[in-house]
Amino acid sequence: MLQILLVTLPFFALVLCGFAATWRGALPLSAIPGLNGYVLFFALPAMLFQFGARTPLAQLLDVPVFASYTAVALVMVALAVLVSRKPWRAGPPAMGWNDSAFGALVAAFPNTGFMGVPLLVALLGQAAAGPMIVMIAVDMVLTSSLCIALSRLDSEGGWRIALRQALRGMAGNPMPWAIALGVLFSALQWQWPGPVARTLDMLAQSASPVALFTIGAVLARSQRLMREDHSHRIAWSEVLPVTLLKLFVHPLMMALALKAMALLGAGVPPTTATVLIVAAALPSASNVSLLAERMGANNGRIARIILVTTAAAFFTFALILSALQR
Repeated sequence: MLQILLVTLPFFALVLCGFAATWRGALPLSAIPGLNGYVLFFALPAMLFQFGARTPLAQLLDVPVFASYTAVALVMVALAVLVSRKPWRAGPPAMGWNDSAFGALVAAFPNTGFMGVPLLVALLGQAAAGPMIVMIAVDMVLTSSLCIALSRLDSEGGWRIALRQALRGMAGNPMPWAIALGVLFSALQWQWPGPVARTLDMLAQSASPVALFTIGAVLARSQRLMREDHSHRIAWSEVLPVTLLKLFVHPLMMALALKAMALLGAGVPPTTATVLIVAAALPSASNVSLLAERMGANNGRIARIILVTTAAAFFTFALILSALQR
């Protein structure tokens, strides 16, 4: 386990650096959208393209991986909605659909893009890239769209509008297109000309440190804004259930789904299974906070869940990976 912590420490240390720089005012809040834009539109798409282009096509089109992760994502959304709305309790539900849906998204969407891909490739090698790309595609296309649609159930006809907005947002997101282009290059064995390839290499190499620093900055900004807004407090009872779902139930559901797939004769190699389980143990995706703010959900709660899962995952992630490698 100590060896795992030594590998993961720099990744979490960069998150802490971004948090401290923003919390202490060394990084202005106005600079965070620029950092986020650089990661989302330049560095991360370059990294995902390269992983896609360098990964064998069979790993990128792995049906058992897609089916098992999709099933787990749907189960996690259902569990998180149940935890938030408490339909078994007499009286009104604990939360409306908007807050419940984004609680579900933050429980089901691990931080695969900003943190997971570089971290798991560093820990488990290039073979981790294929399953991670499948996970990113499922979460960006299916999980996000489903939760956005659920968030509009409180308003008549709103879910249709929200679903259209989600699909438009997905079409404008460069990451799915970068993955698709990488798959095309992998299938046809294409190569970019030398100068273009070197430019992509430079962008891809910057993705991990800048993305991790940006995670910390986004979390610190959310905490600062929440601290300045005294209109309502975030109770731990609104945070801990979803945190436990993300860090412990998600990888457990992933392990059970893989076991079920094996019983059905569609098992995956042990290395792939390890990647999927520990990826499910990653903290919540930081971009859910930005999406929740845009859709009018209780972003203070979502940001607190992301912060707690990120801090706790330094230990829980290493414990789960260490247990799998025994």
